[in-house]
Amino acid sequence: MFGNTPPAVLIPIVVVVFFGIGLHEYAHCKFADMAGDPTPRIYGRVTLDLTKHFELMGTLMMLFTAQFGLGIGWGKPAPMDPDKMRNPRWDFFAAVAAGPISNVVQAVLYGLVARLMIVSGQTSVDQIVDALNVRFLDNPQSVGVLPALLAYGVLLNLSLALFNLFPIGPLDGQWLLGLLMPDRARDKWWWWNRRYGWYLLMALVLGGQIFFHTSVLGLIIGPAVIALTRLILGF
Repeated sequence: MFGNTPPAVLIPIVVVVFFGIGLHEYAHCKFADMAGDPTPRIYGRVTLDLTKHFELMGTLMMLFTAQFGLGIGWGKPAPMDPDKMRNPRWDFFAAVAAGPISNVVQAVLYGLVARLMIVSGQTSVDQIVDALNVRFLDNPQSVGVLPALLAYGVLLNLSLALFNLFPIGPLDGQWLLGLLMPDRARDKWWWWNRRYGWYLLMALVLGGQIFFHTSVLGLIIGPAVIALTRLILGF
């Protein structure tokens, strides 16, 4: 799985995934807690001990798909009960949206550090581009840890944000879209996703990897991720 990935790239990917997924799930739980919902605190999830926020399959999927240029994965679902929030509909919307927003914030912070490092001469645009294209290099061992950390800090966090906004399965997007619907349509939408959404998500993620060596969702969100990565990094 990681045989062709040099340690100078693999280690930054693991670090970025750890903070990207962990802070994503923490943001859900923290905003639900702030809205008056005791559920995430009861389950011990309002914590910056990020190990509490990981789900094995989603984490492995993130690490696996990161090898193909985009990281698609998820953490342990945040336990939230909108009925216990002060404003159930919109507090729940904010708590759900907080996850992807946290990844966008992380991507911007990595991008700001990257720009500062480029200006100061600690790294260069070419080194960051090489880190993103490491699997195509003749000598992947030449990629440095710092350029890889900054490059994947932006790329993988944007991937997590946009992937989780996709409106299917257990992803944040299906909750956000449902909350914008009228009551009857929302109930039917959430029912459909509870029954079929997970299977459709797995088909899109795993089916593409198995049969086409790429992710179908990656093909959908990939152009936007790449464009935003270039924008944040400044090239």
